[in-house]
Amino acid sequence: MPNDISQVLLVFFRTISQILTAGIAITAFSLLLFLLTLNLKDKVIRAFGIILIAFVIIYTSEAFGSTASSLGQIDFWLHFQWIGIILLPAAYFQFSDAILATTGKPSLGRRTWTLRIIYFVSFVFMVLLASNRFVGSLADNSDPVVRLTPTLFTHLFSAFYLLIMILSWYNFTRAYKRTTTNTSRRRVAYILIGGFVPAIGSFPFLLFGSQFAAQHSLFFWMVVAFLNLILGGFIVITAYAVAFFGVSWPDRLVKSRLLVWILRGPIIASLALAITTIIRRFGEIWGTSYTALVPISMVVTIVVGQYLITILAPLWERWFIPAQMREELSIVKRLENSFLTKQDLSQFLEMVLAAVCDQLQAPGAYLVSLDDNDLELVVTVGADNFDDLKNSEDIGNILSTNGVENGIFSWSENLLVPLIHYPENEKKDLLGFLVVCSVGSRILGSEQRDTLHLLANRAEMALRDRELQKRIFTSVEELTPQIDLIQKMRAAGSYDNKVLLLGDGPLGQSDLVQIVKEALTHYWGGPKLTNSPLIKLQIVQEALKTHNDNDANALRSILREAIDRIRPEGERHFTGEWILYNILEMKFMEGRKVREIALRLAMSEADLYRKQKVAIENVAKIIMDMEEQSRISVN
Repeated sequence: MPNDISQVLLVFFRTISQILTAGIAITAFSLLLFLLTLNLKDKVIRAFGIILIAFVIIYTSEAFGSTASSLGQIDFWLHFQWIGIILLPAAYFQFSDAILATTGKPSLGRRTWTLRIIYFVSFVFMVLLASNRFVGSLADNSDPVVRLTPTLFTHLFSAFYLLIMILSWYNFTRAYKRTTTNTSRRRVAYILIGGFVPAIGSFPFLLFGSQFAAQHSLFFWMVVAFLNLILGGFIVITAYAVAFFGVSWPDRLVKSRLLVWILRGPIIASLALAITTIIRRFGEIWGTSYTALVPISMVVTIVVGQYLITILAPLWERWFIPAQMREELSIVKRLENSFLTKQDLSQFLEMVLAAVCDQLQAPGAYLVSLDDNDLELVVTVGADNFDDLKNSEDIGNILSTNGVENGIFSWSENLLVPLIHYPENEKKDLLGFLVVCSVGSRILGSEQRDTLHLLANRAEMALRDRELQKRIFTSVEELTPQIDLIQKMRAAGSYDNKVLLLGDGPLGQSDLVQIVKEALTHYWGGPKLTNSPLIKLQIVQEALKTHNDNDANALRSILREAIDRIRPEGERHFTGEWILYNILEMKFMEGRKVREIALRLAMSEADLYRKQKVAIENVAKIIMDMEEQSRISVN
């Protein structure tokens, strides 16, 4: 009986281990796809992507190898697994180097050359693997799992693996010490622990502990199942910390998107795989390797899982939002869900006009808005004579004679209903007209007048909301560039408050070009110069010493130096090679008007603006190069 229990437990933990192995492969692949939605220009994101590729290779090969039926297939997958293992140390060192550079410690050449050497050594091991010299043949079947026998090169790689992981750990600790905020320190700590555990756990220690594993098979599989569970968790933790690099999204948005991605992807997929595997294993015990329950359980798991995620999503989203922010975000959410699109407004107003035509038995009606004393046709039902109304000179006389507060008045054979908004303690505002066509000189009954007034009020309410939404959208469009810039500065400053304007940081080239343009616009004085983010640059701070601690003069000198670097050698001319310099000199230094500069340089104004953009981009690039050289010399 005890032997039977041990055998059942052995099968159970071995099955769980295989399921978790496949789950790690699914998780790594899902997280790799998630990274593709982020900023791939960021070094941290790219380096972690290589790590995930290595994990996908390692655990996919292990999953296929553990279920392979022939020795040839097992041998292939075990060899293929080593591709990911060999790639892993180089990827981890690149990852640690990227993290360290993000915290304001760029490589001076030593880490770059070390990384190249590590990749070269890894390539050599890859060649040895392809030539069947890296590892030996399959070991005997007395071990708990089939494995390859180690060779001299395997032992050399093990030492290489350990050395590179120690170097990577050293870089991670340096990055941890250089972080500037509690949030960034916590995230680098996640990477420090969460990234190191999978790196160690991915190495096939069975190569050196096969005898112990053979003697204690049950204990071996229990440990493997537990370690696979821990490794999968730490991969997710590392991905969570990495997701904040290179993006300017708010933290709550990053957390919410990553959680939904993990739940809809690896969790649901791994759960479906686990349930179908368990059903198949039980079927094999009863003599049936495949039953109809396998596809049914898979479909039910996926559908029910997605349903539960959708239902429970609002609950976990609240976890990521501080209590003081929930009211503001709920207002934004309601606006997103309920704002009127042009199509929504047109549908509503068409219903109003259709009801007017039905009540008055009119052949048509239309709605006109008044925008800056100009009439604009909003929506029409049936026949309309908007062109006659727009070109008519009688409307002003009719309004002045009857007033707009009488409610309804006649124009030709039509009825006009002014749509008026009465703000509290403000002057009334004429929004437009509701026009009912071809009703002749018909006298409306009291019920018809009340109905027409009610429908006109509905139309007035819709037009008023339309105007309010226009103002909201205009404000949002004006605020968006500043908000994006602040978010990028916040994301960059979390790890290094001195790299906000570097081109390889989260604040990109387009942002810097705009900031440089604004500073040049106020070159001789103005808030865009004195309050420019460029003042935070190290080169500007160094220039303060020679400009009596005057921020504006220091920044002005840096801009002047950058422009001078664009100047060609020799005396100034107005030929092609001098165009960029002449544009900068005449526009920002001399303050000439665009038309005057275009005439002087014999080009159209449109061409001048294009060349000016190129010139400012060159100034921004020069400033970035000057800043980077300054940082390298200091470090």
